[in-house]
Amino acid sequence: MLVSQSKNVALAELVAEVKKGSSRWIKTKSAPLRNFHWQDGYAAFSVSESNAASVQQYIADQKEHHRKRSFQEELIQFLRKHGVEYDERYVWT
Repeated sequence: MLVSQSKNVALAELVAEVKKGSSRWIKTKSAPLRNFHWQDGYAAFSVSESNAASVQQYIADQKEHHRKRSFQEELIQFLRKHGVEYDERYVWT
């Protein structure tokens, strides 16, 4: 998800609203999805305005992209590349 975030809205508040609204919506789509829930955590990264178009293209091509490499593999590679410390026990919970 690519958003332009207001400085007046805390990231945690934005994520909570997105999760709440999308969870409510997805539960209406089919019986197997009625018990859908988001994981507790989330990750957020900033991107410069000059790179927004490439991020939009990445999002548009994501389905095809993840046929070659899983989201999990890509996230771990991204975290390592940018020196972000993480504990894998908490990445997928």
